[in-house]
Amino acid sequence: MNKRIEHVRGSNNVFADIGIPNADEHLIKAELVLRIGKLIQARKLTQAEAAKLFGAKQPDVSAMLRGTFRKFSVERLIRFLVALDQDVEIVVKPRRRAGDAGVRVT
Repeated sequence: MNKRIEHVRGSNNVFADIGIPNADEHLIKAELVLRIGKLIQARKLTQAEAAKLFGAKQPDVSAMLRGTFRKFSVERLIRFLVALDQDVEIVVKPRRRAGDAGVRVT
C-alpha cells in the first residue's frame, strides 16, 4: 500500500518554519555563530582563548557554539568576528525578485 506523504516547501528559514518569533534575527545569529565556530577551529583556539579574545566568559562561548545564542546580540557577534580579524560588511540592495526580500548572511 502506497501512502502519499504531504509536504510543505520551507521558507529557507527554519526558525520561521517552526514559528519562532524574530526568525530573521535568529537565522542571522545562527549563521554568524557558525562562522565564528569555523574561525575558532581554523585558528585552533580553545574556547578559553576565544573567550579572552572576545572579552567574554568561556562558558558563554561554549553555550554559543552549542546553539544557545539568544543572549548574544547581532552586534556582539559581529564584534567577535572583528576580533577574529574578519571584515564585516552590511549591504542593502533591492530584492532579487518579487516576494524574495529578506535577510541573508553571505
